[in-house]
Amino acid sequence: MISVTKLICGSQNFGDALRYDETSSRQNSGAAAGCGPVVAWNITRACNLRCQHCYAAAGNHPAPDELGTGEAKRLIEDLAAFNVPALLFSGGEPLLRPDFFELAAYARRAGLRLTLSTNGTLITRELARRIKEVGVSYVGISLDGVGKSNDRFRGREGAFAAALQGIRNCLAVGQKVGLRFTINRHNLAELKPLFALVAEEGVARVCFYHLAYAGRGSAMIDEDITNQERRRVMDLIIEKTLDICRRGKNVEVLTVNNHADGPYLYLHLRRLDPERAAGAYRLLRYNGGNRSGIAIAAIDWAGNVHPDQFTFHHAVGNVREHRFGEIWGDAAHPLLAGLRNRRELLKGRCRLCRFLEICNGNSRTRAEAVYGDYWAQDPACYLTDEEILGS
Repeated sequence: MISVTKLICGSQNFGDALRYDETSSRQNSGAAAGCGPVVAWNITRACNLRCQHCYAAAGNHPAPDELGTGEAKRLIEDLAAFNVPALLFSGGEPLLRPDFFELAAYARRAGLRLTLSTNGTLITRELARRIKEVGVSYVGISLDGVGKSNDRFRGREGAFAAALQGIRNCLAVGQKVGLRFTINRHNLAELKPLFALVAEEGVARVCFYHLAYAGRGSAMIDEDITNQERRRVMDLIIEKTLDICRRGKNVEVLTVNNHADGPYLYLHLRRLDPERAAGAYRLLRYNGGNRSGIAIAAIDWAGNVHPDQFTFHHAVGNVREHRFGEIWGDAAHPLLAGLRNRRELLKGRCRLCRFLEICNGNSRTRAEAVYGDYWAQDPACYLTDEEILGS
């Protein structure tokens, strides 16, 4: 996750402490400075929508092997004991799990900072109030277009209107809420309208996700945007972010799942303001780029632990068999060991790139999906050969 506002405007937001603190650069085992990884926990596979790009391939019903309430509470205890700095409830649609509020309350009592990733369609005013009261610090609501464009992508007519009402309900009760937008060929034209929506509704955060070739998203490789289009998308995001900063608006803009965005931002800044570019590069170096298996972990509904939420086809253990800390601390596990020391394993342009220290090989999921090799170059890196080689 790259904070565009932090790097080009110097903004201050909570997540910056996790992404751009100097101690981040020393985290190579998920426990730098006594801190475990940020954990995305898909607490259910059930969902009321059927999004084309769903990395979890969620369905209408819960998976038969989902963790029970007692098992889920023991996991929460383990995460708290391992000093996890943030726990993201995701799905499926996490609000469909009957014990969601019981688990959220238990996690807050354990001292965990909670965020919620949801499609927003179920958030009534009363539910928004309960989310705030239980102690969820941030709600991310997914919108992949405005109006019918979103509904087509999400597989249900009226999904946009319901999600927009969910956003408004959160804002009405003072619950911090933001938007999540996954970029693909079918919604490129929706970027400007989405920025307009953020301004109109008074939303304080928007995250632009690059497409992950996982779950149902693995069938969308040919529907992803081109690398030239990625450059134009980033130019637009930079332009809109600068405009937000000039107008003094408190809106956090982030990009997710393509760490080529970091070098691209740096090169953009270097042309305009070398001093600010140097500061941005320092922050990007602290962050270290892709930190799947390092400072990012995922746990699915059945308790399987993964390097991130886009690699459900690779599990490194199960919390029904071992405590999370034991699984994450296993330095001998070949996948975790590889991710934590990946420089010599990466291939192609990734291995040659002069920005490896601030990108760290980008998405292994996309590389494997396209080339059949987990350590191949990321096909969604849109930097030119001249940019990565420095010539």
